[in-house]
Amino acid sequence: MTFISAVAGGGAMWHGVFLSLGLILPLGVQNVFIFQQGAYQKRLWRVLPAVLTAALCDTLLITLAVTGVSVIVMDHVWLKSLLMGAGTLFLLYMGWITWNSKPRIPGKDGQAGYSARHQIAFAASVSLLNPHAILDTVGVIGTSSLQYAGTDRYVFVLSCIAVSWAWFALLALAGRWAGSLDATGGLLVWLIRLSAVFIWIVAFTLLYSFYPG
Repeated sequence: MTFISAVAGGGAMWHGVFLSLGLILPLGVQNVFIFQQGAYQKRLWRVLPAVLTAALCDTLLITLAVTGVSVIVMDHVWLKSLLMGAGTLFLLYMGWITWNSKPRIPGKDGQAGYSARHQIAFAASVSLLNPHAILDTVGVIGTSSLQYAGTDRYVFVLSCIAVSWAWFALLALAGRWAGSLDATGGLLVWLIRLSAVFIWIVAFTLLYSFYPG
């Protein structure tokens, strides 16, 4: 590898890292769910189904985005409108589910957190049916990848995927730490309520931004 190609590859890598961080750091439905499960679970390894599902779903979306799906979605207004409308309804429903859920306190309840099957189903739904996640990967990462070719494109894509995996793991750790400080479950109740309100705000903001009047 020549010096010029190494620099170019490094540029693609850092572009992927910082672009992914900019998209994934803001509080989102995925992040809220992973953090919650980290706080609910009695053992850290029990949140692995949620972490792995969210990371695999992001990997799938990123891969689809850079292989041409982004062009299809962004070039068809009706498809984008359908996606946004269905996504808004989905987020409203997720907010209702979250609001009505009850915290499971490790050491007090017979079962702490969601079961592995429930984690997988919920994480997959908030990843694959969330219009924000889809538009971020398809509209931003997909189009950004078009400026690269060959090895640089692979470096860019792998950097985006690596950030996603690392971030969800860190969120689970942060949630576990927060849960260990909350013996009564009061903090988790407030977290549930705030999470639901946030999800509803995202839904209405999404609807307003795309259908402004």
